[in-house]
Amino acid sequence: MINLGISIYPDKSEIESDLKYIELAAKYNVKKIFTNLLGLGDKTKYEIKQEFSKRINHAHKFGMEVIVDVAPYIFDELGISYTDLSFFNEIGADGIRMDENFDGNKEAAMSYNEYDLKLEFNASGSINQIENILAFKPKKEKIIASHNFYPQKFTGLGLDYFIKNSEAIKALNINLAAFVSSHAPSAFGPWDVNEGLCTLEMHRNLPIDLQARHLIATGLIDDVLIANSYATEEEFESLSEIVEGKVNLKINKEYDLTAAEEKILYDHEHFVRGDLSDFMRRSSMTRVKYKNESIAPHNTRDLKRGDVVILNNNYTRYKGELHIVLKNMPNDGNKNVVGRVKDDELFLLDYLDSWRKFAIMK
Repeated sequence: MINLGISIYPDKSEIESDLKYIELAAKYNVKKIFTNLLGLGDKTKYEIKQEFSKRINHAHKFGMEVIVDVAPYIFDELGISYTDLSFFNEIGADGIRMDENFDGNKEAAMSYNEYDLKLEFNASGSINQIENILAFKPKKEKIIASHNFYPQKFTGLGLDYFIKNSEAIKALNINLAAFVSSHAPSAFGPWDVNEGLCTLEMHRNLPIDLQARHLIATGLIDDVLIANSYATEEEFESLSEIVEGKVNLKINKEYDLTAAEEKILYDHEHFVRGDLSDFMRRSSMTRVKYKNESIAPHNTRDLKRGDVVILNNNYTRYKGELHIVLKNMPNDGNKNVVGRVKDDELFLLDYLDSWRKFAIMK
């Protein structure tokens, strides 16, 4: 199971709905909640404490960590000093996310707060800001980061920029989160624009589990958070099937597989051989484990990118190997095309590097 989180927005929701959502999330082992203090209007400090503490205390019953999004102007509005973070402790927060920064020195000082609060910083802007904070020697184990999410179409991060920033953050040995979007018809975020709520623009119209599987495939993201509320139980179920740390692929089967083919496809712990071919990725230990199984030739059409094949009896000592095809090539009758990676996730094949573990999802 992946490290999964949800988001709640007390200024946009009823408390009972949020409590029920937290309970649903707990059923699927959610361990983190993102919430914010950025849109609370003219509510008093007391009202804010009441609204947030009820939700946060409920989340703590299920072992969830709650990070509250703030900005310097919120400190001013609520009369909070960066030297006194007692307000966040009083509402029960486990950490605060700085939507904007102070000057680096103040953030470093805040990391030594007496309440053991974590400080989360924006990973989607200039990495120089985080490097500046680290230059002031903060309590490093309390520093984490998360990417932004983007409510407007076409404003989300490009993949190259996302990778560049994420690699820089991970090089600093900082825990990193990113956001995916629910497609529930009534899903909402912190603002009035609801056109999906994701970190990567390419994810905006993809199924939520594919968004998450891509983030995991990059090898750069520790926590995957659902940015909008409320995700459906079906979406939670799809996320719960993802195996952490692997490239998780869904395929369309091409025929009714034999019992041996089913075992090779779904039951084996696959990894990519270290010696890479331009034409395929090989999982070769299956030929050892299933060497006594008969795999009759079937569906031996020519091969194209995304095909998943199992070598049949015609290939003698290589029988039972599983290949994922990267380039079109002929089939001499010794490879059964058991299925194809779904078209909308062919881009995941780019992450099948040497020794990379992968799973074919049922």
